[in-house]
Amino acid sequence: MNQTNGHDAEMPRPSDAAERKMQFLFALRKRGVTNTRVLNAMEKIDRGDFLSGIFADRAYDDTPLPIACGQTISQPSVVGLMTQALDVPARAKVLEIGTGSGYQAAILSQLARRVYTVDRHKRLVRDARRIFEGLDLGNITAISTDGSRGLPDQAPFDRIIVTAAAEDPPGPLLAQLAIGGIMVVPVGQSDHVQSLIKVTRTQTGLEYDELLPVRFVPLLEGLGKD
Repeated sequence: MNQTNGHDAEMPRPSDAAERKMQFLFALRKRGVTNTRVLNAMEKIDRGDFLSGIFADRAYDDTPLPIACGQTISQPSVVGLMTQALDVPARAKVLEIGTGSGYQAAILSQLARRVYTVDRHKRLVRDARRIFEGLDLGNITAISTDGSRGLPDQAPFDRIIVTAAAEDPPGPLLAQLAIGGIMVVPVGQSDHVQSLIKVTRTQTGLEYDELLPVRFVPLLEGLGKD
């Protein structure tokens, strides 16, 4: 005999979760994320794995949410648009500046051969490593270091993504970009007026394309206190 008690009624049904995921992907497409590889990666990587407490229930909302160390996890549509602009080849070696929750790096791990992600906050790197291990994402290397300097020992990189805003595209990072490589970085002199910039290194120099207005925390030099 089938009975439904109060506890069962409150549990989310699998169909509810599937419906939320479908709505999530539809919202991404509506906001301009159309690349099939990027959408597949964002479908596979659950944003809820990178959030805790009350914010985990809002994982499918297209909004930035607080994480530790006074940082945020970016809204999914911005993550999708940045990843799409990066145009990651399957054999690429990618550098991410600003690990944060680890969500962006996890998505990149589905697209690239190797992902290096760095953050000035040791706690964020520790937390992200734990999530990567739990999800068996073995092609990500997370390091606590001054992201404004990049990772010169591992350069050059085919792709570089910066998830914090600089006044100009940082010179040390541009120097670590391979010929034919692409860097996506938010640029602006305040947290109110920023533009997402795509920088392409060619044989003869650098090409800049302005993509969309964004709002990110500032790119800071040095290490965090945690």
